[in-house]
Amino acid sequence: MHIVKRVLKGIVILITLVMVGGAAFLASDWLYYKRLFTFDPATSMTNMDWYEPVVEVKAGTPSIIPTAPVDARTIPNEALEAAIDFAVENKSMSLLIWHRGALQLEWYGEGFDETSYMESASMHKSVMALLYGIAIEEGFISSVDEPASRYLTEWQNDPRSKITIRNMLQMAHGLSRAPGGFSPLGENMKLSLGTYWGEIALRAQAEDPPNTIFAYSNLNAQLLGLALQRAVGMPYAEFLETRLWSKVAESSAWVWLDRPNGLAKTSGSLFTPARNWLRLGLLHLNKGRVGDAQIVSRDWIKQVITPSKANPNYGFQTWLGTEYTPKRDYGKGVAAHVPHSEPFLADDLVFFDGSGGQRVYVIASEDLVIVRTGQGGMDFQSGAFKWDESLLPNLVIKGLRGDASEG
Repeated sequence: MHIVKRVLKGIVILITLVMVGGAAFLASDWLYYKRLFTFDPATSMTNMDWYEPVVEVKAGTPSIIPTAPVDARTIPNEALEAAIDFAVENKSMSLLIWHRGALQLEWYGEGFDETSYMESASMHKSVMALLYGIAIEEGFISSVDEPASRYLTEWQNDPRSKITIRNMLQMAHGLSRAPGGFSPLGENMKLSLGTYWGEIALRAQAEDPPNTIFAYSNLNAQLLGLALQRAVGMPYAEFLETRLWSKVAESSAWVWLDRPNGLAKTSGSLFTPARNWLRLGLLHLNKGRVGDAQIVSRDWIKQVITPSKANPNYGFQTWLGTEYTPKRDYGKGVAAHVPHSEPFLADDLVFFDGSGGQRVYVIASEDLVIVRTGQGGMDFQSGAFKWDESLLPNLVIKGLRGDASEG
């Protein structure tokens, strides 16, 4: 009996120690573990309440977007109907098509409308690219060819000092990836959901010579956001609001922070309605202008969509349709790829790419902007996203050219 009591006492002590230890472990980074245990991929695009803390990026009072009357559309109804069918089939939340000065189609899936906030995924990277042009124009940054270590001072005394801002904008940085895969204790997961994104990203080391290998990386985008914030001397969201959003957008955006008063997530998580993505596409289409105001310099827009040495289909945080490939990959260290069933029908197509099929397509030669937001999936066995990159823009272009029946 005495032994039984001692065993039970030992078990109680052990359980207590485990509970105390577990509580202490969770308390060490409570916000990260809260995010880890409550994250739901099925609702992550639309449940903005889950993302905390966030900071508002306010809009100004932009001009009204003209909408083409049904009987005066410049795109055949057959092509627009086919585009809607495509949107429905691919679980889209919104589809907006602009052509020749007017919105030809504004469609929303069930439960969504022009006020619905949606997570942008990596389309945010293309917005940050625009901010770099503004920062250079205003003299906060002297050139894309200066070392990033001027702002990421932790790099100044090691091989990373050779990495330029251009290398980072083109995803040719040569940095290692955050280790740990999907382990909750690994740096990769903490870079996604944790509370010290900048510190984790700064631990990446030089792995390849810069400007030699394309390696799409959220870690790199996070470092670009940190460098920009340090260069301009203000929080990222404030610079985004005062220099871009208040001049372009029609409604607010929200930016996710790693912790209260912390670093913005610049690799993704810019929440805003679809119409603001259309306005950003129009900013590209109009070479950086909104009305009579030059918001981003024409030269910078040109640089953003210039093919890089490491990848002819990538510029500054923005994708290009320069060369056809049936499987567009994301470079070294990324197994995922996006199928392209056929070449783009417009050689000058550029686009923002967000995971799951978040897209802004800009085709200057056709005076065309297409925005699509919505759900998407991946075949994890093959690494292929369940999204055919060329179908939607080609479907619309074929309609413009009078051969929609071929789509």
